[in-house]
Amino acid sequence: MSNPSLFSKAEACLQACLPTEKVSLSYIIADAWQQQQLSLDKITPILTFEDPGRPEKPELVPPRELNRRKITSQLGHAALIHSICHIEFNAINLAWDAVYRFQDMPEAFYSDWIKVAREEAYHFELLNEHLSSLGYSYGDFTAHNGLWESALVTAYDPMVRMALVPRVLEARGLDVTPGIVTKLENIGDNKAVEILAIIHRDEIGHVEIGTRWFRYLCDERELNSEEVFKELINKYMKGTLRGPFDHAVRKRAGFTEEELLFLESAN
Repeated sequence: MSNPSLFSKAEACLQACLPTEKVSLSYIIADAWQQQQLSLDKITPILTFEDPGRPEKPELVPPRELNRRKITSQLGHAALIHSICHIEFNAINLAWDAVYRFQDMPEAFYSDWIKVAREEAYHFELLNEHLSSLGYSYGDFTAHNGLWESALVTAYDPMVRMALVPRVLEARGLDVTPGIVTKLENIGDNKAVEILAIIHRDEIGHVEIGTRWFRYLCDERELNSEEVFKELINKYMKGTLRGPFDHAVRKRAGFTEEELLFLESAN
């Protein structure tokens, strides 16, 4: 009797609605994979999740309708932590979707993205616990669905997914986190500063994983990765890129000098 399929387990995690269940399944699947208890038996059909499993709250609204409050207020402080918490919740789904959707990749691809999923689940737990200590819960504020919408746009090709989700959307966190940390330091939220240090460290690795697999797929197709990256940015992200870009940290995540100069010019 063969082991259960990794892809069916990833699908179950994507469909889980309760955050506690999604986090728990992430740990369980990651442990099972590490212990070689899962197979790479493909499953069909591969579903398109217009909306993966999520709790009824937070209410999803357009970005312009989000709660905007000053971080110096209690509500503004909690709203900031909630917004990062929501990003990490979406990141769990994005990681498992990369595992589930792209069933023709090398085994190392799945090891990398399972590692990412596990770390995103841990980040969500840390932030959710901290939010609770502030007197709020995940779902108490509005949120937007931009990250998952990017998963739908890139579902047709792992090369496009690796280029645009880790290397554009997640990489943005590398640029903005230091500024958020400064704001949290100014209001004395040392716990959040500690959590963001963990997240920032791990996210460098996540973006590097995206970079590595993007280049792998470009090489496999005999494409110039720097040219493909530029083409995809111009096609999908024209006018939406925001700087400044943290060149030193992005280089640690695998960006080339030419890519960084292009991002600056496209900003």
